[in-house]
Amino acid sequence: MTAQTILAFDTSAAHCAAALLRGDTVIASDRAEMSRGQAEALVPLLERLMAQAGCGWADLDALGVGIGPGNFTGIRISVALARGLSLGLGVPAIGVSGFAALAEGEAGALLLSLPAPRDGVYLQAMSGGDAQRDPVLASPEAPPTGLAPAGARVIGHAADRIGAALGLPAQPRALDDIAPRIARVAAGRLETPQPRPAPLYIRPADAAPPADPPPAILP
Repeated sequence: MTAQTILAFDTSAAHCAAALLRGDTVIASDRAEMSRGQAEALVPLLERLMAQAGCGWADLDALGVGIGPGNFTGIRISVALARGLSLGLGVPAIGVSGFAALAEGEAGALLLSLPAPRDGVYLQAMSGGDAQRDPVLASPEAPPTGLAPAGARVIGHAADRIGAALGLPAQPRALDDIAPRIARVAAGRLETPQPRPAPLYIRPADAAPPADPPPAILP
């Protein structure tokens, strides 16, 4: 059986990140830090990445896309592109949250933490790879009690501060490798029917965007 090739990408924060996974191996990855301009930079970055790996759009078997939480505009850029590519290429697009990416490769009960504006954090409890509650926005010094499952470890942004507040073991971690993680999570979901990707928004936007952006068209 030929190994499947998955292109994963994410613009949920101040970056464009992408990775190509073939079978169990990440064959190429790239990440460009940028506070703006992701809409113009994303497709060229993906094309450079595929050229580096010696493959093209027609060689892709699936897409993995980061759905947030994070920057509202950035999330919409990636989700809309993933939908357009999925339609144009006839391949599945699998949405992967930052929480699922952060939990990739971890076992047991977890309280996952991602950075939020104004020194806040987005938190989600997971156990056995499944979300236990809806994610919340909180202060790392005053996270909600009762959110973490029994025996949980805190993993992610400001984990040491959250762990100290809740009396839980902590493992600070930055998601510098978010695209390879998204690719591996997406690979694990290929055999299960998935809804089309949709942005994961946790806090209200200053100008609330539609919850379900239209698909982009493949350039």
